[in-house]
Amino acid sequence: MSEYEIKLEENNESCPYCSGKHKDRDEKEFKDLINRLKRIEGQVRGVEGMLENDAYCTDILIQVSAITSALNSFNKVLLANHMKTCVADNIRNGNDEVIDELVNTLQKLMK
Repeated sequence: MSEYEIKLEENNESCPYCSGKHKDRDEKEFKDLINRLKRIEGQVRGVEGMLENDAYCTDILIQVSAITSALNSFNKVLLANHMKTCVADNIRNGNDEVIDELVNTLQKLMK
């Protein structure tokens, strides 16, 4: 559990950016998503270092483009997992409202 999660739990709070819903992920999915985010975090730190070392603009732009691609890839994996688990399970249980939620999410992602 991260320090952020521990603090939220201690204060009996939920994430201010979250819907309040929770998803139990299997270990493989969790590790894959965390590893992707850690690589992205490393890329962002690399760009920060480039900026601090006065790297040429186009070199930084290319690295930022790589970060954007990595984030898009992360979103694709997360969305696919969401549709295969959360959405499918909700539909099987008769909760068709999850379709509206998915449509709303896709509209936000496609801005």
